[in-house]
Amino acid sequence: MNVGIIGSGTMGSGIAQVAATAGCAVKLYDTNNEALEKAKNSLEKILSRLIEKGRIDDTEKTRIQANIDYTNNLGDLADSDLTIEAIVENLEIKRTVFEHLETYVSEDCIIASNTSSLSIASIASALDKPERCIGIHFFNPAPLMKLVEVIPAVQTSNEILTKTTDIITNWGKTIAVAKDTPGFIVNRVARPFYGEALRIYEEGIADFITIDYSLKSVGGFRMGPFELMDFIGNDINYTVTESVFEAFYYDPRYKPSFTQKRFSEAGYLGRKSGKGYFDYSDGASKPEPIKNVELATIIFNRILVMLINEAADALFLNIASAEDIDNAMTKGVNYPKGLLAWADEKGIEWCVEMLDNLYNEYHEDRYRCSPILRKMLRENKTFF
Repeated sequence: MNVGIIGSGTMGSGIAQVAATAGCAVKLYDTNNEALEKAKNSLEKILSRLIEKGRIDDTEKTRIQANIDYTNNLGDLADSDLTIEAIVENLEIKRTVFEHLETYVSEDCIIASNTSSLSIASIASALDKPERCIGIHFFNPAPLMKLVEVIPAVQTSNEILTKTTDIITNWGKTIAVAKDTPGFIVNRVARPFYGEALRIYEEGIADFITIDYSLKSVGGFRMGPFELMDFIGNDINYTVTESVFEAFYYDPRYKPSFTQKRFSEAGYLGRKSGKGYFDYSDGASKPEPIKNVELATIIFNRILVMLINEAADALFLNIASAEDIDNAMTKGVNYPKGLLAWADEKGIEWCVEMLDNLYNEYHEDRYRCSPILRKMLRENKTFF
């Protein structure tokens, strides 16, 4: 099949690699010729590394590269069966691009957005045939991350949803179908990983490195929240939190942190700026955590129960199925366990008691227990 990718940045290039590897004829479009050349050179390096690791051979490398054409002419995407936009997270820019794209492609072409949090319904409304529009949200790096969130808008036809899931499955990805709500599954459910960690720091319970140590040593997370925010970029992570907070009508569960706002304003963006919550300059040494098992367990449990509550509420509001929610968190952001399976392991009673204790202590709506957890406790049920 013919696939058009709009935007040759890290995400667009990664999606192009996935589609080309699956045997699709890909056209990678960008208005910036330098960006296209950079994408081409980057793919060369990636594929060469895969050869060094014994993952592919020279024949496979040549095949993948031959499947991708690079263009700065949007009209070259006219024969696409599927187009995926992977450009800046700006609603009006995406809508404008889709309006232009629709004048070139056939009536049967699926028009998809890789947005991580914007309304698919709003993007689709820019089209004459909004029923052909759908969200296909890959995770970075797209060739390595198994999960893809597929998000039908209220306008999306069942036929387009079926075709899309078939295509992405054939590309070797695990699909989680999500309702078109802010943050979809992952960017919604993951908010407490950052937000509650920042809150714990602001209360003076522990410093950045000790909070990270707690999540890794007790919970088995690959990265702590502050390491991860530095990796993502404080500016990007803060902007996502702010947009989710606004999109949910200022629900206190998603309230941004002044600490992160000030770090962003100071230019402490993380690895890309050389300094974030930690110092990444040459010769800088990382601070040592307080290795106290009791403190680490308290920190881990508090963040975990907030994550569980968010996952449970996503299920309660029919954002996705329990299986898709847990798949999204393990395969989209590499959590060591699915959060709903973790809730079963800890016990629903433990979850409700932990949340009620937090609410009784703070009397803040951010700690309200999801109704589904209370119902499950009454009925003595588990998620799986």
